Amino acid sequence: MRHIRRLPMEKPTNINTISCETLQARLNDGQPITIIDTLPEDHFQRGHLPSARNACVFMVDFQHQVGEIAAHQTTPVVLYGSDSWTRDAEMAAEKLLRTGYTDVSVLDGGISAWVKKGMVLEGNHPNGLAATEKATLIENKTYAIDANQSTIEWAGRNPGTRHVGTLQLKEGRIEAKDGIFSGAFIIDMRTIKNTNLEGDELQPVLESHLKSDDFFFVDIFPEVEFNIERAVPLDKAPLSSPNYHVSGQLTLRGIRAELEFDTIVNRLPDGRLTAEAHFDFDRTRWNVIYGSSRFFEHLGMHLVFDFITLQLKMVTQ
Repeated sequence: MRHIRRLPMEKPTNINTISCETLQARLNDGQPITIIDTLPEDHFQRGHLPSARNACVFMVDFQHQVGEIAAHQTTPVVLYGSDSWTRDAEMAAEKLLRTGYTDVSVLDGGISAWVKKGMVLEGNHPNGLAATEKATLIENKTYAIDANQSTIEWAGRNPGTRHVGTLQLKEGRIEAKDGIFSGAFIIDMRTIKNTNLEGDELQPVLESHLKSDDFFFVDIFPEVEFNIERAVPLDKAPLSSPNYHVSGQLTLRGIRAELEFDTIVNRLPDGRLTAEAHFDFDRTRWNVIYGSSRFFEHLGMHLVFDFITLQLKMVTQ
């Protein structure tokens, strides 16, 4: 299993913290204090600290929400988030301090520490607060790729400009077993389209150029196939970063060669899987050599960079 490199992140040192025991004592003593849960509303409804109000720090109107709860900026405010390692409450505190609040503290360890110490929660389902999913749970099955929901975008470059466009997925499937994927998908090269020259008389010229024997020779090689030999999870990768490494064989213009890239695999609420990846690959490995200075001299305006960028989004049915 490959390991993903994690960059160190220091937490702010100028924010006051308060322990669970101290906060509980202040609540028992009836001291005036405003407790704000900085997590999303659905999490707040399931379970929150006694007398807490909700203002989700991820919302763009967070400061306005807090203003509705604590109108006076001298009001003692205690913020809490999810856990000791998350930055939700600290980010909220930074926002309030910049806004002008003068008495802001963060609950040490967040709601997780409160629960671990056996302290009481309120809410619709306080005993059922689930831990955040830190890895995408994959069923052992074969998934068909939804060609209509999946997207493929490309970008090619030369010294003077950049052209972008789309391709259409024809079909695909992936097989999952114990969190490891294999499978294949096919791209219809006849659907290659340019989008940045929309309405320009040069758009069909470029599209014909890409379809010709100069580039992808779609009359002879109308399809591209990528066989996924193995897609393995990256160790301890967060859901917002690449969490799988994909290796396989790409057959393009009749040439089969290895291709590897990282991707982000997530599961939608309805159970479908999504995989998003963006990467560069060297077209000349598949004999797409037009405009490459590795093979030609005196190119002038015909120089085309070797690397093509692909952005893929695959969605299962």
